[in-house]
Amino acid sequence: MTFDQVLGADCVVVGTGVAGLTTALSMPSLDVVLVTKTELGGGSTWWAQGGIAVPVSPEDSPAQHAADTIAVGAGLNDPIAVGALAGNAVEGIAHLRERGARFDTEPDGDLLLGREAGHSVRRIVHTDGDATGAEVSRALVEATRRALHVRLLERFFVTDLVVEAGIVVGVTARGPSGERLLIRSASVVLATGGLGRVYVNTTNPSEVTGDGLAMARRAGAAVADVEFVQFHPTALASGRDPMPLLTEALRGEGAVLVDDEGVRFMIAEHRDAELAPRDIVARAVWRRLMAGRKVFLDAIDAVGDRFPDRFPTVFKECMDEGIDPRRALIPAEPAAHYHMGGIAVDLAGRSSLRGLWSVGEASRSGVHGANRLASNSLLEGLVFGEAVAADIVSLAVKAPVSVDAPDPGAEPEVDPVAIANLRRVMWEKVGVVRDREGLVAARQEIDRLLGSVPQEPSEGRNMLEASSLIATSALARTESRGAHHRSDFPDRDPAWDHSLVYT
Repeated sequence: MTFDQVLGADCVVVGTGVAGLTTALSMPSLDVVLVTKTELGGGSTWWAQGGIAVPVSPEDSPAQHAADTIAVGAGLNDPIAVGALAGNAVEGIAHLRERGARFDTEPDGDLLLGREAGHSVRRIVHTDGDATGAEVSRALVEATRRALHVRLLERFFVTDLVVEAGIVVGVTARGPSGERLLIRSASVVLATGGLGRVYVNTTNPSEVTGDGLAMARRAGAAVADVEFVQFHPTALASGRDPMPLLTEALRGEGAVLVDDEGVRFMIAEHRDAELAPRDIVARAVWRRLMAGRKVFLDAIDAVGDRFPDRFPTVFKECMDEGIDPRRALIPAEPAAHYHMGGIAVDLAGRSSLRGLWSVGEASRSGVHGANRLASNSLLEGLVFGEAVAADIVSLAVKAPVSVDAPDPGAEPEVDPVAIANLRRVMWEKVGVVRDREGLVAARQEIDRLLGSVPQEPSEGRNMLEASSLIATSALARTESRGAHHRSDFPDRDPAWDHSLVYT
């Protein structure tokens, strides 16, 4: 196969959110090619409002942070991975600050800490109240542009992994002008983020289409916990796509959920009320919506006139919809927000395929279990991005001299109606609450859609393949646990105290 361009690199990193950028920046001794299908800094990181969980206060500890993470994870966390996350959190945030990130502080200079659902103490650091992801992205993007060891390819869509004799030896990609690219490398890192765009209601930007999960599975990599999709309970019910997020920090500051009769319903649902784990709050909101009620977030007393300064992002989003949150209730609905499952990796980010690592939301490290603790996602990218980089540097494997790679082909035309149908079916049948009948119907429709779109890799095909994995796994797990809730199997089953792994 003749490519328009062939590159060699010590490492290829795909994705430029917190996980990909941290990984690339942490390998200054290597020649790194960093590829993104958008501009530098695309993906979900920039959109993150909540913050970063860091056990720095005197009443906190890494052990307590780990305990909270495991309690929310509903029995499927890897305790060793959780210990690594919590134990390296302080160092991770310190390195991020060294790279230029700024966080809200107390008058004495200490980090200002907030509290979110599932956390037993205040341990969430923020920037400008609800713009943490934007600040993290800004700092890492600027550091990356200064990094001499990083070659950046923007608006290149990585189509597939190149595998020879079971070993990943590079990637193929399509450029913004249709050029076909081969990158030879014995170290490939997939940091492509999640898959929220397979749902019609999501807080994720348009580029979050499950690319890493789909291409890794096509190459034969093991994936795990794919059925566990987290639905954030409070997205702004505005009809926009993506739906603006109403950060959990609002509830941490005392905002409450009420229905259209003014009833604060979470008190009867859980001892922690609005600060219960996300899956519990999301289902409570969902039940009321399905009963024909409306749900609102009431922050009038809790935040009120402090809104423009304390939560400027949410304030602007609300005002753009004609809602003044200082005086009015904010309409809220659940939305697909985060994927706990992904490419199965160990603590160094190694997948089941030699030469392939994964980090961040694209991976399944065992940190989150069946339900992610709020504000552990950016932290995962920071901590395990450095771990992946250290592992790759220690191996110091050079790029192969020659590679026999498939042609990435031209960008295929995928019917937008097919993708719209997929997103609707996933929301209705594989969403907050699931059952066998709906899951079987979803799989049948996904199979039909897979047969109707081109076989060549594309965002649309990746969305379909990722959705098929979710629906299949959700059908197989005949219990309710964490973010996976089956109305026909409403109880947690000890027989399912294990992950569902596809090898």
